[in-house]
Amino acid sequence: MKKRLMMIAVTLLASLTCLPTNAQPGPGMGGMRGMDSGMAPTSPPRARAQLDCSQAPNPAACTAHREARAKAIEACKANTGPQRRQCMQQQMQNFDCAKAGNPQQCESRKMAYQECQGQSGPAFRQCVQQKMPTVDCSKAPNPARCEQHQKARVACQDKLGPEHKACLRQQFNTQ
Repeated sequence: MKKRLMMIAVTLLASLTCLPTNAQPGPGMGGMRGMDSGMAPTSPPRARAQLDCSQAPNPAACTAHREARAKAIEACKANTGPQRRQCMQQQMQNFDCAKAGNPQQCESRKMAYQECQGQSGPAFRQCVQQKMPTVDCSKAPNPARCEQHQKARVACQDKLGPEHKACLRQQFNTQ
């Protein structure tokens, strides 16, 4: 009996002394970060790896797009959040469509962006989608796929957000 009581007392004592250390939140659970916790400060998220433009279907267009994006990022680096997004859109309007893979589509997208300038978020995307002219699928590399995209675009044009994504999934899974 004494042995059993002693075992219970030791177990209880051990659990009570370990409880405060187990209750401390870890670095991923809202605990202290940075130098105070003895860990290195958290690093910002890494950027996506860049594509190799030499392997792109149109290397010149890929390089031109990359240069324009780098200029836009440099011009908008002081902004954050919605102001940064708006600045990036404005800077990308300066892109020279002569260097684009499809100059006509580039010009029509620029015009649609200018017409929908006052909107943001899903309303902006929907406005641009409605202002863009239909694509001539006879000139596309894969006309069947182009036709499928056009049908999905028409079928889902009045939906926003998750409903739009669900509609697109449904359109592409049926064929």
